Amino acid sequence: MGFASSGYGGGRWGILGCSVSSLLLIVIILGSSFPIVAHAAEILYKRQSLSLNESLESAGGRFRLGFFSRGSSPKRYYLGIWYNTSGEAVVWVANRATPLNDTAGGRLTILDNGTLAVVDGAGAPYWSSNSTIDWSNSSATLEDDGAFVLRAGDGVSQLWSSFDHPTDTFIPKMEMTADPAKRQAPRFVSWRSLDDPAPGNYSLGLDPNGSGQLYIWNGEKFRWRSGQWNRESFIGITRMRPLSIYGFNLAVGDNGTMSLTFTPPDDTLLRFVMAWDGVERTSTLNQSSQEWGVVWEQPLTDCETYNFCGRNGICSNESSCSCLRGFQPRSELEWNAGDRSSGCVRRTLLGCQSNSTNSTNSSSPSGVAGDAFARFDNVKLPDFAETILRIDEDTCAALCSGNCSCIGYAYVTSIGCMVWTGDLVDLAEFVNSTNGKTLFLKLAGSEFTESEWWRNGEEAGDYTPDQGVSTGVRQDFSGPRDQLLDDEQNGAKASDLPMFSFDAIAAATDNFSDSNKLGQGGFGHVYRGVLPAGEEIAVKRLSRSSGQGVDEFKNEVTLIAKLQHRNLVRLLGCCIQGEEKILIYEYMPNKSLDSFLFNPTRQPMLDWRKRFDIIEGVARGLLYLHRDSRLRVVHRDLKASNILLDEEMNPKISDFGMARIFGGNQNSDSTNRVVWQLWTADREEEIIDPCIRDSCPAQQVLRCIHIGLLCVQDRAHDRPTMSTVVIMLGSEAPIHQVPKQPTFAAEGSPSETGSQSQSQKDDGDGFSVNDVTITTLTGR
Repeated sequence: MGFASSGYGGGRWGILGCSVSSLLLIVIILGSSFPIVAHAAEILYKRQSLSLNESLESAGGRFRLGFFSRGSSPKRYYLGIWYNTSGEAVVWVANRATPLNDTAGGRLTILDNGTLAVVDGAGAPYWSSNSTIDWSNSSATLEDDGAFVLRAGDGVSQLWSSFDHPTDTFIPKMEMTADPAKRQAPRFVSWRSLDDPAPGNYSLGLDPNGSGQLYIWNGEKFRWRSGQWNRESFIGITRMRPLSIYGFNLAVGDNGTMSLTFTPPDDTLLRFVMAWDGVERTSTLNQSSQEWGVVWEQPLTDCETYNFCGRNGICSNESSCSCLRGFQPRSELEWNAGDRSSGCVRRTLLGCQSNSTNSTNSSSPSGVAGDAFARFDNVKLPDFAETILRIDEDTCAALCSGNCSCIGYAYVTSIGCMVWTGDLVDLAEFVNSTNGKTLFLKLAGSEFTESEWWRNGEEAGDYTPDQGVSTGVRQDFSGPRDQLLDDEQNGAKASDLPMFSFDAIAAATDNFSDSNKLGQGGFGHVYRGVLPAGEEIAVKRLSRSSGQGVDEFKNEVTLIAKLQHRNLVRLLGCCIQGEEKILIYEYMPNKSLDSFLFNPTRQPMLDWRKRFDIIEGVARGLLYLHRDSRLRVVHRDLKASNILLDEEMNPKISDFGMARIFGGNQNSDSTNRVVWQLWTADREEEIIDPCIRDSCPAQQVLRCIHIGLLCVQDRAHDRPTMSTVVIMLGSEAPIHQVPKQPTFAAEGSPSETGSQSQSQKDDGDGFSVNDVTITTLTGR
């Protein structure tokens, strides 16, 4: 669906362009198949009928509704709507599967119950609007936008519209919709043949899963794909001008529903037809000749056909297939015989897939260590992308680099970070067009030479594969921490960690005055302090139960100080004097998250937008601790009181190093069984905080609850990794994994739960479903 770069108006384009002469030929062959007697008005009232040789005309004269015929002996009659022009342009058919014949007669009427119906001469029904409301005084109007609308007796209330029941044609003012929550998206279904309006094999519609792409199906198999919408056009279509300037718009509702609309800027007549041969054709009316001409159509070439070269293959030059760099045919015999259906597979496993992340492959001829990204420019991006919103390109690259499941990424303006975790499907090179995007594909380091690596963001060499796609190689990151904005900086040496005297800390806190106490917990008391220069600090005076010696404690604190991320509270220094062990942190003026969540006067300050920002920030902080930091820290005491908020309400995780100092598991706050009970009873909206329930996007909130339930499953291998959680939070793709009902953590084997404390082993007590403590020692 779209317009050729040759322009918006008439003319002809494409290999199969349907010229004016061919349209005239169709009319000559089929003969005059439309009624020549017209009703005087555009409205059909109750007790009126429209016979086979009568029609309605819209108020502006643009559309006509009536019966048209196909075939010869006997003729088949269909109720339809068409553009009121000399060229045949049917846009809607009612009884497409049940035509009337010329011997039985027929008419359109409004039944006694107010329903529209096509009946034969004996009154037998052939089609009905199936209106659910019984309204005896209804009337039907052919609008000037082409919609046939059934209204109640008041002339206003709409009971039924042909726009809600499309056939094969999309015209201005119509909507193409999708409801991902229900996996529903109405399709525009082709005719069976040029001469038969019955439902055919091909259909066009939005992706019911909510990716925002258009698909053409052959039966239930994909035939063509548009790529995602970038607020201007669909990024997977070649030779396309920005559709937004022509009046196209894809809107997404708060509940995730999608609506593609088209409102042209002028009076040009046009139609988008899902044709009987599997090609979507866009036609405009030439005002001077009053004939229709095709201006755009897809798919025309093999490369435009869905996944023509198979998985991990790429199509170029309209029909040429090759495997992506680093891949080889799954079956050389089938590939050489021209059968691409089995696709391509990797030559060399990624380093992380070999349980040796960023390790040198022993068979590498180049000696290049780790995995790296090959760059493919000006391509149609693969299908089945996960989209992560609100992150920049460097963060996108870092997330993919640090997640072994991620095998490729792209960053597209107005869409965001797109990542792929499975085989790459429907990938093609754009020819004679610069509309393509750039894909970074993760490959084993052995696939590159030293000269092909990019260092410090500057290109050191190019590579041009056989398929002719311009390719460079971007250096893989030694870890996402090196690329994430404002994340871990170059950690200070042990001697650089400031050591404070006990007297200085006592003076800063007014001798640990209760008036300066910010809170207390199992690890000790926290006080607000002010240094002589006026800098505010948070002072954690640890309890004396850590059991560590001075040197061991100092080493641990030095390591913790090197953990720096925008979503972690920064450790400024420490104090060690006798049995006193004190940590000094940056001060958070808005205190902790629980001071907002559980305080009725401060609760309204946390609208859903701010809550979601906090959720995302905490997830990124945990991802850093679990995977990207030097220590691989598991928090094991994450709760609202350990999420601090800075002056801009940005979340920062605190106490993330305490498990290393104190050891063992800390009991977390309980989460109520009612959450699971409401979820399984399909009453999940009752889980939402009442103070935001009416103002928040319910689908996004329920998505977060879904992710949360996945994260507290008993068995470690059932829980998503934090990198997957970050991807799910930023994506709108459906989550297919169903959370398992929490029972007892002791149900899992030691290999699944990581380890158990001695007390757990001795007394046999497991965790209840209300306990959300993470027991595994390896962060997910």
